[in-house]
Amino acid sequence: MERKNQTEVTEFILVGLSEIPELQLFLFCIFFSIYVITLLGNTSIIVLYRLSPNLHNPMYFYLANFSFLEMCYVSATAPKMLQNMLTGQKSISYHGCFIQMYCVLLFAGIEFFVLAAMAYDRYNAICHPLLYGIIMNDKVCIKLLIGSWFIGAANSLFHTVLACHLPFCTKKIIHFFCDVPPLLKLSCTDTWMNEVGMYVVGGSVSGGAFILIIISYTKIILTIREIHSSSGRKKAFSTCTSHLTVVSIFYGSIFFMYLRPKSSYAMHQDKVASIMYTIIAPLLNPFIYSLRNNDVKLAVTRILQKLRLRQKY
Repeated sequence: MERKNQTEVTEFILVGLSEIPELQLFLFCIFFSIYVITLLGNTSIIVLYRLSPNLHNPMYFYLANFSFLEMCYVSATAPKMLQNMLTGQKSISYHGCFIQMYCVLLFAGIEFFVLAAMAYDRYNAICHPLLYGIIMNDKVCIKLLIGSWFIGAANSLFHTVLACHLPFCTKKIIHFFCDVPPLLKLSCTDTWMNEVGMYVVGGSVSGGAFILIIISYTKIILTIREIHSSSGRKKAFSTCTSHLTVVSIFYGSIFFMYLRPKSSYAMHQDKVASIMYTIIAPLLNPFIYSLRNNDVKLAVTRILQKLRLRQKY
C-alpha cells in the first residue's frame, strides 16, 4: 500500500509564500528585484576579486567562492518560486522536487564549511601573522574548498535518498521550495529515520562546522585581548565583524529551521526562516563584506580610475 501511494504521486504542489492571488504580482516584483540585486552583488564580488591584485589572498579567495555559492544557492529556489508567482502554476515534478532539495542542501552544506574555512583563515591571520603565508598557501586553500564540496555533496545525497524513498499520501507542500521538513509532513509512514538522520547527520555537518568557527574565534578573541594597543585590537577585530555577521544570519535561521522536533513546526515561521537563509542572506552578504571593507573600496576605486583613463584616451 505504501509503495502504491508513493508511485501515485508524480508531482507536488508548492503553495508558495501566499495563497492569495492578488498578492502574487506584488510578491513577484519584490522577490524578482531581490534576486537580480543578489546576482549583481555577488557577481561584483567575484569580478572585483578577479580584477584586483590587492585582493588575491586567501580571505578574498574564499569570499569570491562564497559569493559564487550564494548565487547558486539562491538560484536553486528563486527562479521556480518566481515562475509560480507569475504563472500561477505551482506544480513541480516528483523528480524536480528532489533535484531542488538536493541542490539546496548541497550549497547549504558547502557554505557551512566555507564559512569555517574563512574563520580558520582569520585565525591564522591574527594568531600566526608571521606564518600566515606558509600555513594558508594555495594548496591548503584549494584542499579546504574541495573538502567543503565533498562534505556538502555527501550530506545532501544522504538526506535526498532518505526522503525520496518515503511514500507520500498528499502532494501539497506548504512551502515555497522542496525542503526536508515540509516533505516529511506529507509522508503517510513513520519518518523517524529521516528525523534521526536530520538531527544526527545534518546536525553533525552544520554543528561540526559551527564548532570549528567557535574554536577559531575563541582563539582570535584571546589573541586580540593580548594586544596592548586599542587601535590594534580594533583593527584586528574589524577584519572579523563581516564574517561574524554572515555566520549569525545564516546559522541562526538554519538552526531554527532544522534542529527542532517535527511536532513544533509552524509553517509560517518556517517560511520566514527559510526566506532569511535562502533569499535575504545571499542578498545582504555582498553589502556586509563591502560597505565597511577598505580593501574592497580601494579595489573599486582603482577599477573606476582605470575606466576613466581608458575613456580619456
